[in-house]
Amino acid sequence: MTDPDTTDDAQTDGQHDDSATDDPDAVMISSLEESTGKTAITLALARLAAADGDSVGYMKPKGTRLESNVGKTLDEDPLLARDLLDLDAEMHDLEPVVYSPTFVEQAIRGREDPDDLRDRVKEAFETVAAGHDRLFVEGGGRYDIGGIVDLTDADIADALDARVLLVAPFEVPGDVDDLLAAVRTFGDRLDGVIFNDVPDAAYDQLETDVVPFLEGRGVSVYGVLPNERALSGVTVAELADELGARRLVEAGDDAYVERFSVGAMGADSALRHFRRTKDAAVITGGDRAEIHAAALEAPGVRCLILTGGHRPSGAIVGQATEKGVPILSVQTDTLTTVERAEDVVRSGRTRDEETVDRMEQLLTDHAAVDSILERDRS
Repeated sequence: MTDPDTTDDAQTDGQHDDSATDDPDAVMISSLEESTGKTAITLALARLAAADGDSVGYMKPKGTRLESNVGKTLDEDPLLARDLLDLDAEMHDLEPVVYSPTFVEQAIRGREDPDDLRDRVKEAFETVAAGHDRLFVEGGGRYDIGGIVDLTDADIADALDARVLLVAPFEVPGDVDDLLAAVRTFGDRLDGVIFNDVPDAAYDQLETDVVPFLEGRGVSVYGVLPNERALSGVTVAELADELGARRLVEAGDDAYVERFSVGAMGADSALRHFRRTKDAAVITGGDRAEIHAAALEAPGVRCLILTGGHRPSGAIVGQATEKGVPILSVQTDTLTTVERAEDVVRSGRTRDEETVDRMEQLLTDHAAVDSILERDRS
């Protein structure tokens, strides 16, 4: 790991290398899996560097989080970055490759040339990096996405001469196997690892056993960020909006949902199951009154999501209103609703400036930010 004393001295002197603007420090933030907080960490690090006096740029070579916007397929992350970092770069430079399902199909058919795509990424990099001390390059989804056109995160790091910060989850020791596979993929490009959204039950083992193990293998661990409810869950209001749900009981909009439980069993089994869950939304058919009643008896249930467009009985609505448990109604079937709801929570999307503010504080409290941002990597 980098010597923090060296970093502190450099910061105290307040001196930056005048050549940095001509040859900006390129840092790629890659991710072991989707939805590990990569966007929030990327933007938070960029803002911390800017607060330290650096001029920062941003790009996401492969747009993977896709939304329809004015007839074009655009990634939400560069749009947020442009706003929060006050960038004037064009979207086609911030996101030179739109890695959409259509793009993938065309690539498989041989209609996308990997050399041309790499040149496009390098040209965009030169454009967005001009005049900046640092360029933060956000990886696309998982680190291995893009292999179809030789544009995995490792390929892009090589093309842009970028060092790599890898964001990883951790729940059980076996997760280290996947991490070491990524470490081998990046090779000398890997600068270090940040573990994010670590649950309380796994935190001590990660700090006590896993971090020393990794550092013994030459893998620098720059931070272990604990689970933060406001970053890992989704509010009932956000969930309702994402599902296009109709609110039958308007209550508890600010309650956080972190998991889902499907009410597909008998009433007695459902009650036992729901009582063991925490911060959950119960998804079940709108005509399953016995499941609705069982869910409303469980203290860990934050809302009911009723499928099929059915309206529950007046008694259930009254009980939910009395307990302050929101009821959402959707037209889709239970399986489709579960898939969509889980995708909302898994997306872990960086929604706004408040999310990035909170990640800045987490990094400041739990990560070696000075070491991550240090320029001299010799």
